[in-house]
Amino acid sequence: MLSGLLIVLLPLVLGYLVPVRSPDALAVINRGVSASVYVILLLMGISLAGLDELGRELSRMGGQALTLFTVITACNLLALGWLSRRLALRMGPSPVVADAPTTKLAALAGSLALVAVVAGGVLIGLALAWLGGDTIFQHAELLAEWVLYVLLALIGCQLRNSGMPLRQILLNRHGLAIAMTLAVSSLIGGLLAAPLLSLSWNEGLALASGFGWYSLSAILIGDQLGPVFGGVAFFNDLSRELLAFILIPLFIKRHAPLAIGYGGATSMDFTLPVIQQHGGVACVPIAVVSGFILSLLSPPLILFFLSL
Repeated sequence: MLSGLLIVLLPLVLGYLVPVRSPDALAVINRGVSASVYVILLLMGISLAGLDELGRELSRMGGQALTLFTVITACNLLALGWLSRRLALRMGPSPVVADAPTTKLAALAGSLALVAVVAGGVLIGLALAWLGGDTIFQHAELLAEWVLYVLLALIGCQLRNSGMPLRQILLNRHGLAIAMTLAVSSLIGGLLAAPLLSLSWNEGLALASGFGWYSLSAILIGDQLGPVFGGVAFFNDLSRELLAFILIPLFIKRHAPLAIGYGGATSMDFTLPVIQQHGGVACVPIAVVSGFILSLLSPPLILFFLSL
């Protein structure tokens, strides 16, 4: 477990140690992160194409992902709703960012595009298998792991150059409380869902530890539990992002911890523009802190639970 954890965390730490001051370099890093995510998901789709009885396995994967997502979401919403009442963190008519990078519709379209990339990977894998290239499936899994390491290094750079020092992150009690509530309630959901999915308790906890980071969870889970459960992890975490885009505009004014927290690790990147647009600038530090903490927790938790 320690060696696997080191292999995953090392590129993240190395990336975090690299200061980047050039806006052009940061733009290249941001594009690299997006490109890496698409490559990983394309390779995951190719790996799924190597499954025997593909149609039945995909149907099984969809049912299990829906079960996992439903149970974890129920636990998240209950816990974050309770936290919203305790913190009484109301954004009210705070300034709204007029030029937010994206709209809710555009963000939803971007998430659906990720599903299309996985589906495209499946079609490519089927075509290559028909042409006699069965070894492509093993190569795809290995290549996806290496692309993941590149992605982690680039994300480390993003975290380092987010403009928010670790001291400020650790002292932001609202962001910390939201992250811990989301993490604990997700793990409770994973425990409850495990028997429904015919999984051991630790495998249920591992599936629940992605916190919305679908590219990471898909590869780490798939490497240990097979491509079907890698797909379950991916669709569970992607569904979190899709639902977050709907919940944020509805709840950000009166239940900010719920709206910010439900996005999980995505609240510092993919869902942040929607949080900005509908909640105003006061939400941004809280969202970044919450997403930052969950991004740091996800890799070690997944590997720890899989090693038990």
